Amino acid sequence: MGIDSEPVVVLSGVAKGYRLDAVDVPVLRGIDLLIRPAQFTVILGPSGSGKTTLLNLIGCIDRPDQGQVMVAGRDVGPLSDDELADFRARNIGFIFQNFNLLPVLSAYENVEFPMLLAGLSARTRAKRVTKLLAAVGLDDRARNLPGQLSGGQRQRVAIARALALRPRLVIADEPTANLDSRTGAEILSLMRHMQKRYGISFLFSSHDRAVIGAADDTIKLLDGEIRGIRRLAPTEVATDSVLPVEDDQ
Repeated sequence: MGIDSEPVVVLSGVAKGYRLDAVDVPVLRGIDLLIRPAQFTVILGPSGSGKTTLLNLIGCIDRPDQGQVMVAGRDVGPLSDDELADFRARNIGFIFQNFNLLPVLSAYENVEFPMLLAGLSARTRAKRVTKLLAAVGLDDRARNLPGQLSGGQRQRVAIARALALRPRLVIADEPTANLDSRTGAEILSLMRHMQKRYGISFLFSSHDRAVIGAADDTIKLLDGEIRGIRRLAPTEVATDSVLPVEDDQ
């Protein structure tokens, strides 16, 4: 997967609200935002600032009331619900605070599951799962159920699963919140390694100082509006430092 120079996400004039009984509650107002490719981007803001709503819009889980949302170069507004679900599955990976692994499936099967839904061949699935589990250091735990894994190991499985369909964007909602500081640092380092290896954009919502400190871009959200954006100089990633993705079709 090459590194694209085009933004992975562009929001233009986005607004979103909800109706609570007879009251309209605005959540996001006039959001204009660009997410750079192959970077760590962190969204900061207190509870009620609109972070979850913003992530849901970018993740194609919800739709805006106004404005345009473009993800991976595609205006997702005109897509039907089925088209949007298919686009989300193929272009966006998700990592959750509580891991969200299927408890009755092994680590191998959890990583394989998105590929099954996408209709990938058995040969492709086997090669890709094996490579991903090796990449996150769990090739010796492939047959373990989530209940037989530590919190850090479960999050490693979740990272491998998020990368199963080679997305352009991975959304990570408080990915280190349920981990101790040492394990959280290891998971953060792993995500940075995978981001550089595959040229993927990571978008975080986090209060973890380590995650915030590792960010290339930081977006401050307050009362449904962007109040500040800090961008570091573009990360220099030499083409030979991004490992090519072998054809496993």
